[in-house]
Amino acid sequence: MAQLSADVFAVGDRLMPVDEALALIKARTPAVAEAEDVALIDADGRVLAQDLTAPLDLPVFDNSAVDGYAVRFADLRSDADTALPVVGRIIAGGAPDAPLGAATAARIFTGAAMPDGADTVFMQEDARVLDDGRVLLPKGLKRGANRRPRGEDIVRGDLAIAAGRRLTPQDIALAAALGLTHLRVRRPLRAAVFSTGDEIVSPGAPLGPAQLYDSNRFALQALLKRLGCAVSDLGVLPDNRDAVRAALSRAAKDHDLVLTSGGVSLGEEDHVKAAVEEAGALAFWRLAIKPGRPVAMGVVAGAPFIGLPGNPVAVFVTFAYVARPLILALSGAVEEPRPMLPVRAGFSYKKKAGRREYVRVRIVAGTDGAAVAEKYEVEGAGVITSLTRTHGLVELDEAATNVAPGDMVRFIDYAALR
Repeated sequence: MAQLSADVFAVGDRLMPVDEALALIKARTPAVAEAEDVALIDADGRVLAQDLTAPLDLPVFDNSAVDGYAVRFADLRSDADTALPVVGRIIAGGAPDAPLGAATAARIFTGAAMPDGADTVFMQEDARVLDDGRVLLPKGLKRGANRRPRGEDIVRGDLAIAAGRRLTPQDIALAAALGLTHLRVRRPLRAAVFSTGDEIVSPGAPLGPAQLYDSNRFALQALLKRLGCAVSDLGVLPDNRDAVRAALSRAAKDHDLVLTSGGVSLGEEDHVKAAVEEAGALAFWRLAIKPGRPVAMGVVAGAPFIGLPGNPVAVFVTFAYVARPLILALSGAVEEPRPMLPVRAGFSYKKKAGRREYVRVRIVAGTDGAAVAEKYEVEGAGVITSLTRTHGLVELDEAATNVAPGDMVRFIDYAALR
């Protein structure tokens, strides 16, 4: 388990820009050192612990990309069609009997090994078998057409997958094609999650007057599991500083990361900020981001701590832009750039300069067929349906102050934030 010093993130008590917070996280967060070998089928979503170099060429032999006829390009006429006798038949999985002789063709099928000497394949649709058994091949085909050369995909000894990659089904396919059965990956992070607030109860419990069912804890667990974490659900803590401090201290002893929601603002009953300062050290607790300005980050007993806001939309956004980068850094994962798609705004919006804002939008087709972002009707950070009935977020940077219909804006699909 990575142990951080109490002041590793210390930057003082001020409203911090999002990019500065992310740079701080990435620069000062060590990855967990432990790794393990897992079967390929269990490696999806895990973080590769060491570079994977190709143990063989892929493909391992020259082969045909189509069903057709293998020939030597030097035997083809450039000014007319070429008729060649067919001297062999090569199927996938069968080795050629002999090199291809001059001025001959071999019937070949997709994936079959090319005979020595052959360097070009005509598709069977383009060839015509003559009455005398020869095959007539049209002029104009380029040398090497429809041939997959050895090592075309990857050459033995080259880097196949870099350490730090969160493995995908595509990576699993590559590893399998290289003949591997197991991969070395980082162990899953152990994350502790709890919510705070006397007004919050767990689903299934009796709902008292002026109480709400806890959605944040369940959203956070789902998000953490998508990032490959092993999650401990610590329930809901009351609005009591001593109880919060004790829970933080206990959780930090055997977890790599502690996350909370609620209790990080300035209210008299918001006790998380003070509890963290007593149990460890607080780095920052306000970000220049909307929704979600009250976001606390610090260290408790060597474990990183993140305190997210209490409103569900703010929890989702700040998890995506603060907690997720920290989790990836702790996991030793290289964070992939988020694809931002330019779309046309179908709404008006005003914001303050100096703060980054995220607007929940649906994507619809405009009258010209181009993508248009429509803002959700209700803006409140507590409106969960604004996440379930939209497709993603429009990011407005710190310099932006106004959006008008027709302006080009940057859209981020929710799928890219998981």
